[in-house]
Amino acid sequence: MQFRRQKREDDFINLTPLIDVVFILLIFFMVSTSFTKESHLVVSLPEATGEAPQTPADQIEIIIMTDGSYAVNGQGLVNTKIETLKSALEKVSGGNNKVPLVITADAKTPHQAVVQAMDAAGQLGFAHLSITTRQPEAKKD
Repeated sequence: MQFRRQKREDDFINLTPLIDVVFILLIFFMVSTSFTKESHLVVSLPEATGEAPQTPADQIEIIIMTDGSYAVNGQGLVNTKIETLKSALEKVSGGNNKVPLVITADAKTPHQAVVQAMDAAGQLGFAHLSITTRQPEAKKD
């Protein structure tokens, strides 16, 4: 008696449904996760503890008051427009953009006013820019 050999099918696991399930789970978690930005962070600005460098006598100083108004070398400007600030810087510097430029801003000054002063200096080509800081107060124990 001769037995016929049965064809044997290869045993394997089909991974396609498993991959589909994992992909669906990934999409579900991506959609259900909330990406919120925490906006109640407290920012503590650093204090400079280094010694102040020697300041040359021919520097230009931009002073920014709490309301965002500007003064260049002690002379107040009529408005807060960037064109006014640029013309005052050109007049004081005499076209020499190699002169060191110091920005002194009050702690309550709007950030936009400081950025606008830095932008005006950058547009005129001032490369030596510094911002004044204060020494930290001595801690009382």
